[in-house]
Amino acid sequence: MTMRFTDYGLTDEQKALCSAVQALCARFPETYWRDLDTRQEYPDAFVKALTGGGFLAAMIPESYGGMGLGVMEGGLILEEINRSGANGGPTHAQMYTMGTVLRHGSASQKQAYLPGIAKGELRLQAFGVTEPDAGSDTTRITTRAERKGGKYVVNGRKVFISRVLQSDLLLLLCRTTPAEQCAKRTDGLSVLLVDLRRAVGNGLEVRPISLMINHHSNELTFENLEVPAENLVGEEGMGFRYILSSMNAERILIASEAVGDGRYFVEKAVAYANSRVVFDRPIGRNQGVQFPIAKAYAAVEAARLVRDKAARMFDGGGNPGEEANMAKYLGAEAAWEAANTCMDIHGGYSMATEYHIERKFREARLFRVAPVTQNMVLNYLAQNVLGLPRSY
Repeated sequence: MTMRFTDYGLTDEQKALCSAVQALCARFPETYWRDLDTRQEYPDAFVKALTGGGFLAAMIPESYGGMGLGVMEGGLILEEINRSGANGGPTHAQMYTMGTVLRHGSASQKQAYLPGIAKGELRLQAFGVTEPDAGSDTTRITTRAERKGGKYVVNGRKVFISRVLQSDLLLLLCRTTPAEQCAKRTDGLSVLLVDLRRAVGNGLEVRPISLMINHHSNELTFENLEVPAENLVGEEGMGFRYILSSMNAERILIASEAVGDGRYFVEKAVAYANSRVVFDRPIGRNQGVQFPIAKAYAAVEAARLVRDKAARMFDGGGNPGEEANMAKYLGAEAAWEAANTCMDIHGGYSMATEYHIERKFREARLFRVAPVTQNMVLNYLAQNVLGLPRSY
């Protein structure tokens, strides 16, 4: 069976992009990722290869050295990475943090950072939002940045912030005006670009967190960290709106990774069901094996169609809040269904690291809780699409 996941609805240029990513990923087989996962190491060689191929600069305008492509192409890149058995997690933040800088950064900030990011001289792969006591309620973050002359002094804590030790820059959301002084709870938050090369050890303490997946996550403690005032992105107090403006892109890109994982699991399940012989027949002949795979395939394809719609709306200048959130929700559900199906089809072998299924199984679970939980997506759809009362 030949699976033609990527053939329909794509331009020749997009198909060529997918083929180029596939060729690059072929240089990094699943054994590469298994070994990194065992040692909990960062895929530095893979990230450098992606950067060298221009893929991590796909969404940076050509005037700054990027490809000048849209979120659709960014999604296709991440989809193909995950479909290959690799993990797009160590790289995806650089794509969706671009939106905040591109839309709201000053001309001098763009010129100072974007060409270096496009060339691979700088990495912007750390995104500092989540806090221990705020959870999904971003408006309750308490990390404070106080303006003192030509600098901000930052104090507070963040948690589950990935790739800090592998990045040069951190996009940080913090409170610049106390919540009690703000007319709206979404006011008073600002975005700062933090130069991690100077910050770590000089007001920023980084404590790695051991997780079930290899995402290089950390707890951050800010103690009188000084950030130049010119590193403020956009206007002071408008940070929550800036972060929101990039979330549709984030949802679409994460959905793309989930779709890629779903494709990976379906393809693995099909191959194994065709080759594994029990009771003198391939197990794929049994409907008890066929039906779960077919169901997973249908779910992945449905999620992919919604992702495509959301991406094209975004790139066309629309505001696909509904579509982007549904794509993330459906992608996460489809990937998880496909992951469980693949585990069941492989039986005991699914637990063996040499088959690679268990690693991807762990990675796929993340999509149901991050970067937004499935329940929060349902809250959004219920309130903003269906007109139901706000529940939180």
